[in-house]
Order: sequence, then structure tokens, then C-alpha cells
Amino acid sequence: MPQTRLVYPFSAIVGQENMKKGLLLNAINPKIGGVLLRGEKGTAKSIAVRALAQLLPQIEVVPDCPFLCEPHRLDELCDTCADEMAICDACTSKMTICDACAARIFKGEKLGIAKRQVPVVELPIGATEDRVVGTLDIEKAIKSGEKHFEPGLLAAANRGILYIDEVNLLDDHLVDVLLDAAAMGVNFVEREGISFSHPAQF
Repeated sequence: MPQTRLVYPFSAIVGQENMKKGLLLNAINPKIGGVLLRGEKGTAKSIAVRALAQLLPQIEVVPDCPFLCEPHRLDELCDTCADEMAICDACTSKMTICDACAARIFKGEKLGIAKRQVPVVELPIGATEDRVVGTLDIEKAIKSGEKHFEPGLLAAANRGILYIDEVNLLDDHLVDVLLDAAAMGVNFVEREGISFSHPAQF
């Protein structure tokens, strides 16, 4: 029987009112762009983040999609889900959705709908760029012509919470990568002329 990780309740955290208010406001409106928590070790920073995720409602996702794509948003699908989406040619060319296609998407046709808990992904200090953004299998692309992408931490954190402890210790280049993805809401990976993109909203 799989063990469930117990999470300290958000409401049980004593004090730290500014921290809790900042996290709640960011959960209400993610366009705020994140929260920077400062404090000594043992001041419940990581506990508060994990506890917050337990308060949030479950999100609707495309089943088995590693990027947790939202089934109802045509403009925010990863490359794989976009290929599998059954929409009419007119909608594809205009990148808009007609009423008929919108109804099919809303019902979850083709892609299906599943519910998941909001993910909390911790970024380790020693993480490499490939571990964060993901990697493209160049050899497979050359041999078979198939584009294969191995998702990274940004994929796992899409539509969830990306928690970075000791952000000041991260490599400057990695910080730039994270800021770019956060600003655009998309993770774009390109290697040797082969590219792949997926939503990265965290």
C-alpha cells in the first residue's frame, strides 16, 4: 500500500502572517509572479509552500500528459497534445475555436480530462540546465526522424508551484532561464536545429 506523505496544515503555522498573506495572494492571482521568502532556517518556508498546495483545488489536466496541459485551452497545449487535439481545419488555421470545436474541447473529447493535485516541485541547488528545462534526444531525431523530448522540472511544475530554496546560490544562467520561462509562460528548448515547446506556468 503506497504511503501518503503527511503535510503540515497551513492553518496550523503560527505567526509568519506576511509570508502566509503573500502566498495566498499569489495563489489567488498567479500573475503577481511569485513570492520571495526570506528567513532563517527553520522558519517554515518550505512547510508553508507544501501546505498551501494542499489548500488549492484540484486542476483539470489531459490524462498522461507530462506537462499537465489544461484540456480547455487550445492556445496553451504542449506540442504533443496539440497534435492529438481533434479540431476543424478552420480553427487550426485561424488559431481560434468555433462553437462546435469549443463544445468538443469542453467535453474533453479526444484528449480526455483528469483531475490532479496542484504539483509542488523543488528545484535542487545543483540542478543542471537540462534537468530544469528538459532534453531533446538528438540521436533519435537523426536516426528515426522522431522528435523525442524528456521533460524537466519546468514541465513538472507547470500549473503548479516551483519552490527554489537558496535561490541566491543558483547559477546566473539558470536564473535567466527560469525568469524567461516565468515571463513567457512557455519553456522553449532548441538543440541542433530541433525545437520543442510546452507551457510553463508556475
